[in-house]
Amino acid sequence: MSEPDLYLLGRAGPEEERLKRQIANLAPDSDQQLERVGIRPGERVIDLGCGPGGVLHLLGKRVGPTGSVLGIERDSHFVELARRFVASHALPQVEVREGDAYATGLPRRSFDGAHMRLVLVNVPRPELIVLEMVSLVKPGGWIASFEADFLAHICDPPLPAWDRLLAAYIAYSAARGIDLHIGRRVHRLFRQAGVEAISVDAVAHVYPPGHDRRPILRDFINNVRDGLIGEGFIDRDDLDDDLMALDRHLADPSVLVTSHLFFRLTGRVPETLVMKA
Repeated sequence: MSEPDLYLLGRAGPEEERLKRQIANLAPDSDQQLERVGIRPGERVIDLGCGPGGVLHLLGKRVGPTGSVLGIERDSHFVELARRFVASHALPQVEVREGDAYATGLPRRSFDGAHMRLVLVNVPRPELIVLEMVSLVKPGGWIASFEADFLAHICDPPLPAWDRLLAAYIAYSAARGIDLHIGRRVHRLFRQAGVEAISVDAVAHVYPPGHDRRPILRDFINNVRDGLIGEGFIDRDDLDDDLMALDRHLADPSVLVTSHLFFRLTGRVPETLVMKA
């Protein structure tokens, strides 16, 4: 069953630009994960929630000209951006289609592997997407998931404005059924979906002054600003004051800012798939 489009951060211009920057920012982390998967030339692979590009270029290079990659993205504008991205990398083996990660409508057990990055942290009912993802992979095929957990997202010295903004964002997300700490329990969702040979590692980064992702909390807050104010999670004047304090803090080169904790999971679909209670 298809779900309403409840992507937390929306798809306006600022989010589009953030996702474009993210392609390069997270490529090394994703490439390390895909190296461990052991994708073979000629494989047929699906990427759920590819956004305006995601890892389509990394997957396309690994399957080679004899393989294929299908990117699924719900937003028609992002689909067009992803197609341009693929064309710019000269990867004719990569196709992008408009579709719903909750219910792709694609044949079951038809792909050699499936990948998803930073989808579950932005949507409600993530277990449904996990089930859909696993159902698309052939027996013995691989699964790769890359998800965030806000546990590690801190600044030091501490800043009360940071704490207030982050608390409001977490509460706003939770009101929509979205868990910003999903990363730590993704392994359980895949185990419950029947995936075996699960391996998980985690990576985190320190964002120095000038790094694209150093002000990412501000970016997230601005994306949902109207909802935060309109639904009473924070007062407009308090929000503006806290954002100014945050900008001043982040401009100080002595302030340390860490990334989210990124959990990278790989696993295999068993020959006989049994869902666990």
